[in-house]
Amino acid sequence: MITVEGKEVFTELREVVDPAHTALLLIDMQRDFVEPDGAFGKLGIDLSMYRDSVPHLARLLGDARRASILVIHVQNTTLPGRLSDSPAQIRFNLRMHAGERQDGVPLRYSIAGTPGHEFVSELTPRTGEPVVSKHRSSAFWGTDLEILLRSNGIKTVVIGGCTTEGCVESTARDALFNDLYVVIAVDCVASDDREQHDASLLLMRHRFDMATADEIAGVWALAPPPARVSG
Repeated sequence: MITVEGKEVFTELREVVDPAHTALLLIDMQRDFVEPDGAFGKLGIDLSMYRDSVPHLARLLGDARRASILVIHVQNTTLPGRLSDSPAQIRFNLRMHAGERQDGVPLRYSIAGTPGHEFVSELTPRTGEPVVSKHRSSAFWGTDLEILLRSNGIKTVVIGGCTTEGCVESTARDALFNDLYVVIAVDCVASDDREQHDASLLLMRHRFDMATADEIAGVWALAPPPARVSG
């Protein structure tokens, strides 16, 4: 830790991800994005990076639970009939995987109430773990995530999930703008476009802390569990 003009600033990973003030955010690990029979898989999009990241993220999730860390599952949600999609969002959607969409119709994915909206089995929320539903890339935009973190004394978010250059990076930026320390679990984020994944990690390395799941879990294993106030 260093002091800058009277303000104490964490500088070591063990300080930044201390279980006493850290939450784990799992971003959009849902069937439509990750599974071969989901919306993206049916288009023939390469999902191999997602499947490679799931064991790392599942292990980090288990380590977080053992350390009594606040775990928050973020769930991308599209309302039926595109009620949650503005014209600008539809235009954004049209840019995604245009080459694979031969009919030119905007993608339909993570629609509330459909199997594709569900989380992958390895990362299913447990009873008591909050689920934050979002309609935009950032988990902070139009959700109760900020108040949930603030109400529980969270100073740091560890972020894993998909996609690296999309919802992960958008959430990381907004977390910083909400005055939170940000740690990207570098082997727990993935994309269906490796070039965009690599470009996003290059950018984020200059803005946020990066650590592997094992490095983060190593800190959690040595720290005393945070005190939780019972109701």
